Amino acid sequence: MQQGELFTLDIEDVSSEGNGIGKVNQQVVFVPNTVTGDRISSRIIRVKKKHAEGKIETILENSQYRIRPRCIVADKCGGCQWQHIDYEYQLKVKQNQVKETLTRIGGFTDFTLEKIFSDDDLGYRNKVNYPLGVSETGTIKAGYYQQNSHQIVNINQCPIQDDRLNPLLKEIKEDLQKLQIPVYDEKTKKGALRHLCFRIGKNTGEILLTLVSAQVSNEVIEKQAQKWLQRYPNLVGVCLNHNPKSTNVIFGKDTDLLAGRLYLNEIFAGLTFHLRPETFFQVNTTVAEALFNQVLEQLNPQGHETVIDLYCGIGTFTLPIARKVKQVIGIESHNISIEQANRNAEVNEIKNAKFILGQTEVILPEMDDNPDIVILDPPRKGCQPQVIETLLTLKPEKIVYISCHPATLARDLKMLCENGDYLLTFVQPADFFPQTPHVETAVILQRRKE
Repeated sequence: MQQGELFTLDIEDVSSEGNGIGKVNQQVVFVPNTVTGDRISSRIIRVKKKHAEGKIETILENSQYRIRPRCIVADKCGGCQWQHIDYEYQLKVKQNQVKETLTRIGGFTDFTLEKIFSDDDLGYRNKVNYPLGVSETGTIKAGYYQQNSHQIVNINQCPIQDDRLNPLLKEIKEDLQKLQIPVYDEKTKKGALRHLCFRIGKNTGEILLTLVSAQVSNEVIEKQAQKWLQRYPNLVGVCLNHNPKSTNVIFGKDTDLLAGRLYLNEIFAGLTFHLRPETFFQVNTTVAEALFNQVLEQLNPQGHETVIDLYCGIGTFTLPIARKVKQVIGIESHNISIEQANRNAEVNEIKNAKFILGQTEVILPEMDDNPDIVILDPPRKGCQPQVIETLLTLKPEKIVYISCHPATLARDLKMLCENGDYLLTFVQPADFFPQTPHVETAVILQRRKE
């Protein structure tokens, strides 16, 4: 197989990265923007040792699962990879992905996979971060990067964000144009404005607007912030985050308040949470809440338990569980998240939750507490080996692992279960990110009786 060659491919499956899978003489070819059942003419653009990568030249026969995208820039924008796939089939692919990965990587064969949780497949995102740029005509553009590039696809609305944000996106972009504040240029490292960010409380409707700038604030933005606050009744705060570094990380360390307040209120699992612009909160509030309730029901705490919540963030799961157990201890490395977690405990008058700032792999081995339940919600790369080792020493009765990446979940579960210490008793997939290949999974491990 040579780069540039043209082949007819039958797409047989969809990969965990979201690409269609075809074969040429038993060699796997990954092709974006395809789905199981497509027959395509594909040009090979890259040949590697174990697989090749192709692109669609022509769709010869449409799959039964192929639909017309509901976004006018779906073929260009990198925000969604699966607008062309029927939603019911998206859910089926994700369900199978979790099952296959736990079996192939984790070695698990005897487990029950619950039906995947889902809700609306559009309008679900409660947080969006749009990079800013300048078009060839000199107008400000905001949107998502085109696939595999840093070219911004300009949009005035987005079907996957909460639709209450759509008017703000278009109008604020126009306001920024009038203010003539220079937009940051990645190549020259000159300019100011880098990102336009929105966060909305799904259950409260409160909105935060945040501008990320390479420069500190100026009077022009501060005056405009007051106007925005007056114009939009649901807008409760306008913030400016300062990020002068040449990096792909969106937010810098410092966030200043320009107007209103530095947080919005959200209701989650019956509690009030303060959410700042830069702290982590699940982007799909409805499905996250359903997943949490299901996990809590499965745990069935009796009120005497000690719980440790690792990578706890702002206490999204820590605080609701605190109402059902004796005490909860959260560990988190992000200092603003810890501040918010403590504040959220105060707001909800929760006295039996304690939060510790530090790296999980450092703090956990030094703790004297003997937990009955440990909750893990690590980043995509999964748990550090020291965390797994410490858990096998502590031997809590139950371990809850919430993961956004089935492969690292399966790897970590294998290490926790390989010596027979734990049984995999519950697996619940959840679709936090419709129109993308990402899938969230919550599992519960039960310690074996000696």
